[in-house]
Amino acid sequence: MYLATTGRRDAPAPPRTGGAGRRVPGTVLALGTVSLVTDISSEMVTAVLPLYLVLGLGLSPLQFGFLDGLFNGAASVVRLLGGHAADRGGRHKRVAGIGYALSACSRLGLLLAGGATAGIATAIATDRVGKGIRTAPRDALITLSSRPEVLGRSFGVHRAMDTTGALLGPLAAFALLWATADAYDAVFVVSFCVGLLGLLILVLYVPGGHPAPPTNSTPRTRKTCEALRDPAFRRILAAAALLGVATVGDAFVYLLLQRRLGLPVGWFPLLPLGAATCYLLLAVPAGRLADRVGRRLPFLYGHVALLGVYATFLAPTGGPASLLLVPVLALLGVFYATTDGVLMALAGPVLPADGRAGGLALLQTGQALARMLAAAGFGAAWTVWGPRPALWAAISALLAALAGGWALLPRDPSGTPAPKRPGAPIPERRTA
Repeated sequence: MYLATTGRRDAPAPPRTGGAGRRVPGTVLALGTVSLVTDISSEMVTAVLPLYLVLGLGLSPLQFGFLDGLFNGAASVVRLLGGHAADRGGRHKRVAGIGYALSACSRLGLLLAGGATAGIATAIATDRVGKGIRTAPRDALITLSSRPEVLGRSFGVHRAMDTTGALLGPLAAFALLWATADAYDAVFVVSFCVGLLGLLILVLYVPGGHPAPPTNSTPRTRKTCEALRDPAFRRILAAAALLGVATVGDAFVYLLLQRRLGLPVGWFPLLPLGAATCYLLLAVPAGRLADRVGRRLPFLYGHVALLGVYATFLAPTGGPASLLLVPVLALLGVFYATTDGVLMALAGPVLPADGRAGGLALLQTGQALARMLAAAGFGAAWTVWGPRPALWAAISALLAALAGGWALLPRDPSGTPAPKRPGAPIPERRTA
């Protein structure tokens, strides 16, 4: 099943007639399996990292926000190099493999660092760099193996599998912390072993990337930035960056929940499970809806759900904890289900096949740098003003960003509405 699409790697997958369930290419399923296993590894660490740094090592919200934002921003720049390298000769799988290997090795770095801040910072940076390197080549492989009119569904299936790992990772971390009396070293060791398994699945079951383009094509050094010449792509990039500036990181949401509800430390790793469950249930339906009605509106409405997350924290206190916990985690899951893969499906058809990884990397970099500013800004506002004024500032910024995103996003940048019948011809590339 996983090698069903290895016959042609230089064009979108041919139409299938065996039913709707077979329209998702084998490459997408194989990459989804890799992401599932890798996310178990990464989310085991991510689930305990804010707790470890803020409550264990005593970092302030400002220090944590700056550290998290800095490393995410620095890693986002590496995405450009990863996308550029993947487009050179179609080395998508090889470049993605390097990223997965770096992330796996970073778990050993956390284990060896002990309590040394410099060692922890290096390990976190290595993990972020690995994620930055692999993301664009992986998403490019998804777009290159899927028909344009079902890209939303392909990304939805991949993100659902990816989120299954995100769901299992915190559970594993919680079980390990409970069984070992809060021994973080055990979490890091198991995370490393699971990360190696994900890398092995990539090597064995994911076919290689897009082949090298003809020799008369645009030089590789220009492909990444060449995407900026397309007006539709520029508008997508500007909208994603604008909305990213108003996006508070998940870690702050979970820290706010922990402090507001007074949750015991041992329950902290379970907080991402609610959002991951909602994301898992909605990823495929959201992708199919985006293919049907267009990807612009789901992307914008997803940020309206994020606005609901901020507003829920400002609601009057009192009553059962579920009155705060359930809406926040559910809305956060809706936000990711309607924005993460949908943004890649929105931009993919706009980009040429031989420069797709670089273009997606450019988009992901712009969004991540914007979120770096958001994390640092929210951490500073929380430290100086307190959490409630910081949330009011985040709501104001997001409302302004939504207005800007509505004006910026093109209505149909791909120009490829879904055909009514499975055998419809594949568009040449784009019409925008």
